[in-house]
Amino acid sequence: MNAKTGGASGGGHSGQVVAFPQKAGGNALGQVGFERAELQRILDLYGRMVAAGEWRDYAMDFDKHAATFAAFRRTAERPNARVEKRPSLRAKQGMYTLFGEHGQVLKRGSDLANVLAPMERKLMKAVD
Repeated sequence: MNAKTGGASGGGHSGQVVAFPQKAGGNALGQVGFERAELQRILDLYGRMVAAGEWRDYAMDFDKHAATFAAFRRTAERPNARVEKRPSLRAKQGMYTLFGEHGQVLKRGSDLANVLAPMERKLMKAVD
């Protein structure tokens, strides 16, 4: 490997390390994300839904407006459920939204546990 170019052939681009943009709070510039406790709660539900045979795959998306976690029964389908965090709605209707399979809003609120409650109830039915 050629240290100057970063490649084995030596005829490529020069390797350069560029710092990832940061804002004052430490998050990526303008990007919304889930905090550790939020993600732990979501992934805990996901794991239990996988064990019950309801979900098999997930995807996450982070942009400057929202962080999204989508759970799928099959990879090629639309998501069975989608949890979205939009901090801009914090003072209005709550920053968390749970969407159903067809895009309908199932629950909104400021408390993630309450927003995930419809999926918890669905899990209880699946286990019975």
